[in-house]
Parts: sequence; C-alpha cells; structure tokens
Amino acid sequence: GTVEFIMDSQHNFYFMEMNTRLQVEHPVSEMITGTDLVEWQLRVAAGEKLPLMQGEIKLKGHSFEARIYAEDPSNNFLPGAGPLLHLSTPRGDDFIRIETGVRQGDEVSVHYDPMIAKLVVWGEDRCAALKKLRYCLRQYNIVGLSTNIDFLLSLSRHPEFEAGNVHTSFIPQHYSELFPAPKTTPKEALCQAALGLVLQEKTMTSNFSTHSDDRYSPFASSNGRRVNILYTRNLTLLDGENKIEVAVCYNQDGSYRMEIDGELFQVSGDLIHEDQASYLRCSINGVASKPKLVILDNTVHLFSMEGHAEVALPVPKFLAGVGATAAQGGTVAPMTGTIEKVFVKAGDKVQIGDPLMIMLAMKMEHTIRAPKAGVIKRVFFKEGSQANRHSPLVELEEEQASSD
Repeated sequence: GTVEFIMDSQHNFYFMEMNTRLQVEHPVSEMITGTDLVEWQLRVAAGEKLPLMQGEIKLKGHSFEARIYAEDPSNNFLPGAGPLLHLSTPRGDDFIRIETGVRQGDEVSVHYDPMIAKLVVWGEDRCAALKKLRYCLRQYNIVGLSTNIDFLLSLSRHPEFEAGNVHTSFIPQHYSELFPAPKTTPKEALCQAALGLVLQEKTMTSNFSTHSDDRYSPFASSNGRRVNILYTRNLTLLDGENKIEVAVCYNQDGSYRMEIDGELFQVSGDLIHEDQASYLRCSINGVASKPKLVILDNTVHLFSMEGHAEVALPVPKFLAGVGATAAQGGTVAPMTGTIEKVFVKAGDKVQIGDPLMIMLAMKMEHTIRAPKAGVIKRVFFKEGSQANRHSPLVELEEEQASSD
C-alpha cells in the first residue's frame, strides 16, 4: 500500500492516509528499481515470498510520470469528454512506458476519470529524464478534445520545476509563465498548412483520375497548368478568429510561391506516410521540416518538435450549425453530463457571469454562467436530463435586441 504524508514550510511531516493498493504513480517506483510490483502482488497472493527484501532494492536513475488528461487547463482544468479522432504516441521501450486503455477512434466517457494515459520515462538523472519527458510529450498528438499536454510541456520546462523547487502553490505562483498569452501562428506554419491542403487536394484528384474513365477530364488535374501564365489562387485560413489570406502561385517546376501580408515564401514539398501517419516533408524559404499532418473537420493540425499549430478553414454561413454558441447567442455544454439544477426560465434577465444551471459530470459540479447580459429566450434542458457535449443549453438575447 501507500502511506501518504504532507510536509509544511518548516519541514514538518503530517500523516494523511493509508491506501491499501498500488497508487497510479507506481510505474515510477518500478522504473527506478527495475521491479514489477503487480507481479509481486500476484506472487504474494499465491503464497510465495517477496522476490527481494527492502535492503536488496537498489535505486537507479530518475523517472517522471505525466498523466495525460482530457481537460482544459486554461479553464481551471475543467475535465472533458469526447472522441479521440486522432491519437499517436511515442514508441515505448525499456525507458519509455505508456499505460493506457484507449486507442484512436475511442471516446473519453463522462462516466469515468478523464485520464487518457500515463506517460512514464526514465533517465540517468533528473535533467535527462525531463528532456526525455518533453521529447515524448511532443510526440503525443491528440485531436478531438482538449488535453493538458501543452500545460505539461510548459510545466516541465519551467526553470523552477527543473530545479525541483515544487510546492502546492506552484501553479498560482507561476501562472503567467505556465499559461502564456496565445500567439499568432507563424507565417511559415501557415504556409505549411496551405501546402498540406494543396497536396491533399492533389492526392484526391489523383485518386479520382485513377478511377475515372475520362483521362482528359478537367477534374482529373490539379497541377495549376495555364498557357503563358502562372496560375495563382487565393486560400482563406483561420488563425483563431483572424482570417488570413494566402495567395498560392503554382510554379512550373511543381513548387509554389506563397504570399501572406506582402511577404513572399518559396514553398515545396510532398506528403509521405509512415507508421499509419501522414507527414509533410517540405521546404519553406530553404528551411526543411517534416511536421505530422492531420486534416480533420476543416482544420489542419501540424505537430512537430517546435509545437502544435492549428489552422482552420472558414465554414460558409449556409453550412454553419445553428447550435453554435455565436448563432445561438447563448451557452453550450462543455461536456456530456446531467443537468442538476436550473436557475433561470424564459423571460428572466441575467447579467454576465450569472449562474444559469449546474451540470454534473466527471464526478464534479460545473456551474454554467451567462456569457453576456440579456434576456433568457429559451432553456433547452430540465433538471435531471442528460445533455451531450456542445449541445445548446440556453438561448440568450441581448436586451436591446429583445426590446426591438
């Protein structure tokens, strides 16, 4: 079992509890001792003696365990649920261990803890183990729901964490460094996203041509060939809420010239497939790179050792869902859960931040608050009913709009 204590600033130890089971962190003990504690439990239960006595156990190296969760650290670590549309992990070996019960295509359920996996690494010392942890976190790529991976990266590279100066107030004390303000996507990454879209289109066209009876069909070519002129097309990308216009010129040698805000980029590359994943092998102004490319739901995801870039394609208004927050002018469910309490009804006036209802999910109560001041037009759920993730909960009208 595990005996838990806590230590105060004067180095006084206080007993907390005794858990008569293996803790979730037990792989760390196994990594630095070279033991298998689960096997030991089974052997002892079968009447055998412990393989080693305490004095025979040797500690070697340093180990870290990172719990990868479906949660939103920027929203007070709100737990989440949803589909794992894309999931790729580092390769496990004697020094990298992944403990998980999910795979790509599975769904993180609201009925259980939202932990996706435990990533455990070993190194000769703390510095080496931390470097390996960061390397592996960069290779843990997930699309479909919010995770704490970026937070874990920020935490593991913080100088005070590297030095081991960790305490229970570490996150609030270093909040601004652990949660930096969002930055605009670099133009080089925008070029990569545009190249990925163009190459995907080229692949789809090639597939169409292969299965088409008309080899001269205009739909069977996407090389941008024009007579006496270079073909230029405009792509509109979304970097968060910002629209970015990318002019893509098709060069005769199969490369591209891209222009963003007056800045020119010479771009070339191709798509390659390795280990059931797609990579964009490309060159931007002579700088070579090979990010992992995932295109899902009108969104381009680029994963590399430099980080994760996410660029979307704008959805036409006639295709935009009426259940979106902006269209509803209200609130949506942050996860699947049960509506425990409803505080408002149609016609009520609310101010920004007023509680609208309480949702029970992930063994926690979550207060849904008004995103703006206005009048409640409609409440979509009653107490005790189940709401799916992203379902509209309340429709809200601004007072001026309602009076008109």
